[in-house]
Amino acid sequence: MFQYMDERYENKDFSQADLRSGELKGCVFTRCLFRGTEMNEIWTAGCQFIECDFGGAAFNASLHTRSAFTNCRFAGANLFVSKWEDCKMTGSDFGGAYLDGITIQGGEWSYTNLRQANLSKQVLKGIRLIEADLSECNLQKADLREADLSGAKLFKAALKGADLRGAKMDRIDYRSFDLTGVRLDLEQAVNVARSYGAKVE
Repeated sequence: MFQYMDERYENKDFSQADLRSGELKGCVFTRCLFRGTEMNEIWTAGCQFIECDFGGAAFNASLHTRSAFTNCRFAGANLFVSKWEDCKMTGSDFGGAYLDGITIQGGEWSYTNLRQANLSKQVLKGIRLIEADLSECNLQKADLREADLSGAKLFKAALKGADLRGAKMDRIDYRSFDLTGVRLDLEQAVNVARSYGAKVE
């Protein structure tokens, strides 16, 4: 087990490294490579990862608290049963990442690419997902109450049993996904009706 505190790295290649069970506190990584890196059970707290590449990295059972992963790539990464508490993930790309069993508590996930991700039964209450790409996502039975989904793309997303009450849904195309079994509040229901051409008075 290792511990890095307040370290700074730029353009460093950590690819294929064994970083399992380590602790990173207050570290900053800028444009670093973590391709295929073993990061199982790692703990990050207050760290910043800026434009880093985590392609194929393993994050199984890892814990991240108030860390930022901005404009990072997670293509093919394994995030199985990882936990993300109040993290800033703005602009990161999770295309092809394995997210089953992930836990997300609060945080900023705006402008992320989460296309086709499995987020079923996830508690995503209050999370910011502004302009996020959730196309073809599995969000069945997800708790999205009070989340900010303004401008999010929900094309063909599976939302049966999801709870959207209190969520911000500005600039949402309600006709791009199936609303069967989705829990809505009154304001959202009115906006759905209007999107189909109804006149609500």
